[in-house]
Amino acid sequence: QVQPVESGGGLVQAGGSLRLSCTSTEGSFSAYRMAWFRQAPGKEREFVATINPAGSGIVYGDSVKGRFIISRDNAKSTVFLQMNGLRAEDTAVYSCAGRLGWTLTTSGAAYDYWGQGTQVFVSS
Repeated sequence: QVQPVESGGGLVQAGGSLRLSCTSTEGSFSAYRMAWFRQAPGKEREFVATINPAGSGIVYGDSVKGRFIISRDNAKSTVFLQMNGLRAEDTAVYSCAGRLGWTLTTSGAAYDYWGQGTQVFVSS
């Protein structure tokens, strides 16, 4: 089973960019669909993006379409989230999650393995 560990969060000004990484040192990473979710204070968890084991089958949440890019490097057991055009409303804890197989799902409940999250703060 994968054990996701996120990195790359921090403080950035509105309009700026940030790249998050999620690496797993365990499990057959290339067999897992991976996804990013986020949760802002006082709000429910929100789907951000997902990518299938081959690096295709990509879906984005409506609020990040055209600004965020998800990708993966299976040789490095890492999935990335490139975040461009950041806005204050993107401020949240971003978590990486994995589920075995190819099934496309944007529901957090469908993902079995979660990282601890990394904080992103966008100043306006």
